[in-house]
Amino acid sequence: MGELFRSEEMTLAQLFLQSEAAYCCVSELGEIGMVQFRDLNPDVNVFQRKFVNEVRRCEEMDRKLRFVEKEIKKANIPIVDTGENPEVPFPRDMIDLEATFEKLENELKEINTNQEALKKNFLELTELKHILRRTHFIHITNNSDDRMFPCYRFVAGVIGRERIPTFERMLWRVCRGNVFLRQADIEDPLEDPTSGDQVHKATLYPCPETPQERKEMLAGVNARIEDLQMVLNQTEDHRQRVLQAAAKTVRVWFIKVRKMKAIYHTLNLCNIDVTQKCLIAEVWCPVSDLDSIQFALRRGTEKSGSTVPSILNRMQSKQTPPTYNKTNKFTSGFQNIVDAYGIGSYREINPAPYTIITFPFLFAVMFGDLGHGTLMTCAALYLVLRESRLMAQKNDNEMFSMVFAGRYIILLMGVFSIYTGIIYNDCFSKSLNLFGSGWSVRPMFDPRIGGNWTFATLETNKVLQLDPALDGVFKGPYPIGIDPIWNIATNKLTFLNSFKMKMSVILGVIHMLFGVSLSLFNHLYFKKPLNIYLGFIPEIVFMSSLFGYLVILIFYKWLSYDARTSKDAPSLLIAFINMFLFNYNDPTNKALYRGQMGIQSLLVVIALACVPCMLVVKTLVLRRQHLTGYRGFNFGDMAVHQAIHTIEYCLGCISNTASYLRLWALSLAHAQLSEVLWSMVMHIGLSSRSLGGFILLAIVFYAFAVLTVAILLIMEGLSAFLHALRLHW
Repeated sequence: MGELFRSEEMTLAQLFLQSEAAYCCVSELGEIGMVQFRDLNPDVNVFQRKFVNEVRRCEEMDRKLRFVEKEIKKANIPIVDTGENPEVPFPRDMIDLEATFEKLENELKEINTNQEALKKNFLELTELKHILRRTHFIHITNNSDDRMFPCYRFVAGVIGRERIPTFERMLWRVCRGNVFLRQADIEDPLEDPTSGDQVHKATLYPCPETPQERKEMLAGVNARIEDLQMVLNQTEDHRQRVLQAAAKTVRVWFIKVRKMKAIYHTLNLCNIDVTQKCLIAEVWCPVSDLDSIQFALRRGTEKSGSTVPSILNRMQSKQTPPTYNKTNKFTSGFQNIVDAYGIGSYREINPAPYTIITFPFLFAVMFGDLGHGTLMTCAALYLVLRESRLMAQKNDNEMFSMVFAGRYIILLMGVFSIYTGIIYNDCFSKSLNLFGSGWSVRPMFDPRIGGNWTFATLETNKVLQLDPALDGVFKGPYPIGIDPIWNIATNKLTFLNSFKMKMSVILGVIHMLFGVSLSLFNHLYFKKPLNIYLGFIPEIVFMSSLFGYLVILIFYKWLSYDARTSKDAPSLLIAFINMFLFNYNDPTNKALYRGQMGIQSLLVVIALACVPCMLVVKTLVLRRQHLTGYRGFNFGDMAVHQAIHTIEYCLGCISNTASYLRLWALSLAHAQLSEVLWSMVMHIGLSSRSLGGFILLAIVFYAFAVLTVAILLIMEGLSAFLHALRLHW
């Protein structure tokens, strides 16, 4: 098998990097992403490693960039991201970057401080302006109060509206009722200079006693407000220019700084020889990519200007290498499905290539609809054809990113759904009559009614039963898929229940047998004959004797009974249960074929014999190997592991076969939801043929389309996706 079907062969290599070339060499290795560095200083504290200061400087630059990014987002300025992958700066360029970020941070902090002070002053003057206006109004409208109370004094200020009731009660108690309170709302919104929120503060302001003095003060306040507004506008314009300039390069800066930090973090994993002129590193790398790694080392050495080449030596190691599966943009989504359950051992068979077919097919069995599959395919094609432009836009929406990452999975799910929709002959809950039904409803003689069917018979009877045993009723099978006449049959659900339930069992057993068969290639590759003879063979025999036999019975029943004898066909479920109970005297369920009792009894005995073969015989063989000096494992742990594996496998064969019935359940649920949506929504718009009915149809079709996308495509599609995921796991 090629490397596509098995994890890559890995090797441990030792790198000798000259000190002046180490930075550039690690940078080039990071760009190709084909090596995994080992930590050669596991006992050294992270704060005591050689390049800890450089890592701290990179973290400080990253902090400053995050501050700049926060200010850019606060100002609602779009950050430019062209998808550029800039080269990592040289170590000598770090000082220039630090100076640039320091200057930008200080400039923004100074602008923010000045702007906050100006806004605070502006807020105070605005509040004072409103106070002077309100107090001038109060004096004019209450001039009689001056004659009645010549010695009164007043205090003016601003307070939050929600605190007015508390403020009134406090004044009443302190002044013992000798107080006159007048309040007026400030209609203009006031901005907090610190947070930018629209708030109102409680503030006291000096207010002259005479109207003339208040008038003069109000004129001065208005003039100062105009001057402050102009300065604030200029400050904001300057801040916008600084942030807009930073928004063009902040993403590139982030990439450069984080690449530098990653390089220095990697260099901290290396050892330094006694001469302090060479760094020693150990890496895991694919054997097939050694030439690319050597070329990257040469490129890094040339870029650094060093004259001493870097050296790569392959090493022998007894450690288990890491598992590495190469992927591309098409296979990465399916590999993620496999890796989400667990990453296989080194050099094991990789299930991801087979998942490319089995996953969308099992999804489509549950989601089989020609119309819905077409819509899903079109949506996925849009993502695939415009992937370059969509990747350049860098959408931060998590849901969209998840869907975009699985665009090829969705594309295949849609294509397979179209195929199963043709098999089910289901398009938005309606059947397509492309080749003419295999059932004939032409006027014919029916002995049950003692005469011929007429067109009047068809028109006056809502329910008529077509008997395939009668001559001329059943002409032959539909060329592809299910006959469209079942769409109007009253026993449609009964027929589809039987068909889809048996289909689910067949697909489930084939899928499980295929999964067990893959283990054979692993046993052959790792040269473990014991796992073949006492593991794989008993497992495959156990499943084939029971559930493989059930699949054979399904096909046998389909082929052995026709329209005339189907009424006498025995139940497969009861026959399968009686097989385990060795009950062959059931008068309600006769035998399917001659010699059924002997064959089924033999199969059950063979299946039961496989259990001690896996559980006892293999454990005894392992014990013998352990006693004869093979110390490659702990026998107690191996015995427990074998017992757990055997019990789990035998029980799993039963429970997993039943679990595949979800293919039947979700397929029927999807079909019924689609039919209910058509009959309860779309049928309303098609009930009238007048002009008003056309307008009603447009409105109803809009509702039908929204519900179809929201319920049947998104919700049902997600449900079928999760169930297909569970079956593969």
